[in-house]
Amino acid sequence: MAKRPQIPSPPAAPSGSAEELRRYDLLLAGLDLLDQGLAVFDSAPRLVAWNKAFLRLLEFPENMVRVGTPFEDFVRYNAERGEYGDGESDSQVAARMSAVRAFQPHYTERIRPNGDVLAIHGVPIPNLGFVSLWTDITEQRRYEALIQQQNADLELRVKARTRELEDANSRLAHANEEIDEIAGALRRSESRLRLIMDSIPALIAYVDADQHYQFANKGYADWFGLRAEQMVGRSIADVFGPETYVEIREHLAKAYQGDAVSYEYSRRTNDRRTVHARSVVVPEMGSDGRVLGFFVLSIDITEQKASQAALIQAQKMEAVGQLTGGLAHDFNNLLTIIIGNLNGLKDQLPDNPLRAGEYVEPALHAARRGAELIKRLLTFSRRQTLEPSAVEIGALVQNMAQLLSRSLTESIELATDIPTARLYALVDPHQLENALLNLAINARDAMPQGGTLRIAVSERHIGGTLAQLTEIAVGDYVQIDVSDDGCGIDPALLPRVFEPFVTTKAFGAGSGLGLSMVYGFVRQSGGNIRILSTPGKGTHVRFVLPRTEAPAPTVPAPTRGALRATGGKLVLLVEDEPEIRRIVRLQLGELGYPVIEASNGVEAGEMLANVPDIGLMISDMVMPGGIGGAELLALARRQRPELPVLLVTGYAGDTGPLPDAPMLRKPFDKGGLAAALEQLEQSTEASTP
Repeated sequence: MAKRPQIPSPPAAPSGSAEELRRYDLLLAGLDLLDQGLAVFDSAPRLVAWNKAFLRLLEFPENMVRVGTPFEDFVRYNAERGEYGDGESDSQVAARMSAVRAFQPHYTERIRPNGDVLAIHGVPIPNLGFVSLWTDITEQRRYEALIQQQNADLELRVKARTRELEDANSRLAHANEEIDEIAGALRRSESRLRLIMDSIPALIAYVDADQHYQFANKGYADWFGLRAEQMVGRSIADVFGPETYVEIREHLAKAYQGDAVSYEYSRRTNDRRTVHARSVVVPEMGSDGRVLGFFVLSIDITEQKASQAALIQAQKMEAVGQLTGGLAHDFNNLLTIIIGNLNGLKDQLPDNPLRAGEYVEPALHAARRGAELIKRLLTFSRRQTLEPSAVEIGALVQNMAQLLSRSLTESIELATDIPTARLYALVDPHQLENALLNLAINARDAMPQGGTLRIAVSERHIGGTLAQLTEIAVGDYVQIDVSDDGCGIDPALLPRVFEPFVTTKAFGAGSGLGLSMVYGFVRQSGGNIRILSTPGKGTHVRFVLPRTEAPAPTVPAPTRGALRATGGKLVLLVEDEPEIRRIVRLQLGELGYPVIEASNGVEAGEMLANVPDIGLMISDMVMPGGIGGAELLALARRQRPELPVLLVTGYAGDTGPLPDAPMLRKPFDKGGLAAALEQLEQSTEASTP
């Protein structure tokens, strides 16, 4: 590979110029320390400078990389070896040369034929040319594993460069007559290198042995909210602040022992944001083995940390969803048994209604509350089927105001801000009412001394950038704001308020599921939600729901009479849980249906084939033996297409799309079963010619 142009050997030089040359070479050594490939082109454009990573990442021939190589040669070489994908090489070269002549700052990513992915930054250098920076993001995850080896290489290069500097200093003693020309060249080179360093999207600095900054590029200074000239001469402790300095002090102590170190740290900015960085510190060793200073290369990893936190949160929510789904099936089975038995007991106590009201009704009420809790948990985990419709949000909030006012204390005022225009959202109205009630109760508990609860409705358009950040579709939404002036939420707890079982209330005063369920409902409805809170000043909850058009007017259906228990048909009841099978058999008997039973899909299939009198089948969805409700339905459709089938499930996730079979969800009572059977009978009659 062609060597970079060397500085002519001068006869002698004052110590000031020697220091300038040493700083110039230190900057060149700093470029070689970068893992990113760097190349500087003049306005021609021709190659002016490069670093070692430029060759390693792009794999250009060594005899090709030299000062003055035209930019077009590199483009053509890439096109001919397939770097730009399929296509005619001349067209690819022409397109890229046209773009470079009208050069603009840019960022792009390219997948190389060998599978490596390169991130490319292009930054213009005013009146000089441009600088390009290549970053191999394929190996990002292996960065920590390779850093020690890279640091060892960096240390060797620093030592070699130090020896070169010492040789250059001895040569300067013989170059007195050329000192003015050399000093001018050094000043111009340092200015150009400063411009290059400031254009690189990385944080680079040099610190002396006393931990005082001697150099910092613009990116490094901006990271601390300072100008580059303000960094020189200041100590690390002063720039970082006492809290952050304690965090990195041990790593710096290791660097003083001559070891390259890598570490991560976080700090608070002036606007109270927390930012994160990963730093590599490589000591510069003198010929006597003493540490002369440190090269510092830092990378802003704030976005990476945020992505990792979001991934962990998503995995946590998925785990809760899986747990909820598994519990829902078994829990709904138990509730079906409890509700069925309690209803049966209630029917057996007609002569003692007071005892039934005192014991049976509270138990039934508690069982139904358990069923509602499971439904809300499934909504939180986005596993419960919602029933969205076009709902006028203003009217719903206005109608909820009376209920909400009864849930609040007399010292809390409820204020609503409803627009005059009607705003419709595609949402499950019952779930929205539950969400508003949950938020109102939270606000009430946050204002024990009284205050104001405000609910406002407005329209909102979500554009592309905001839609990407909030993970919702671009479009029009209805925005609902619920705010209070209560005690607020601890900032340490705020990021976790949507997690299940996390609560700000005293032990026993809250389940920690309210906000979780609101979050699950909003996300499942296609919207998003956020919370802003300041301790001592209050909390503001804002969520958006997809906007829709007003529903078309509907003709009221004629009122039907009471549910009729048709009975008479022989029912094949398929259920693997004996207690549920017993309860449903008793309910069917009270409705006038004779029943035969099967404990699994295999038995039911044999009965379908051998008992022609079966006139109706009721089957659970999840059963052992390899034949569940879906498979049994398919078997019945093949053997007896005219047979009415009612499927029963304890969990919405058990089923796929079954357009030709109605579904009855557990838990249910006799009335729910009778209604489902009547609807099945009506649909069967309507489909019979």
